[in-house]
Amino acid sequence: MGKVAIENIETGMVLSSDVHDRSGRMLLGAGAELTQKHLMIFRTWGVLEADIAGQGDEAGDQIPADVDPLELAAAEQALLPLFRHTNRDHPAILELMRIAVLRKVQHVIV
Repeated sequence: MGKVAIENIETGMVLSSDVHDRSGRMLLGAGAELTQKHLMIFRTWGVLEADIAGQGDEAGDQIPADVDPLELAAAEQALLPLFRHTNRDHPAILELMRIAVLRKVQHVIV
């Protein structure tokens, strides 16, 4: 599953998880094929993004090809102390760590 901003969602895409409004009310269930009417309803109820099947499924898709896996592993090890008091199984922390590791590898000061 991959979060996609409402502006980038097109009709015919399929939801990989339920869509809820800001108050938690379910608007559309997982597996539904989106229509223009659905997109209009999402905008009306303030939905900013949705999980779309086949979008961003692989974490490896988000790693640039020019990044050396050894450098990536070394950067992750170097950053582990900064995340020692966090729940490293939480999706938000995993995303923060992924971004921090990529930035460390891509912005090496020599």
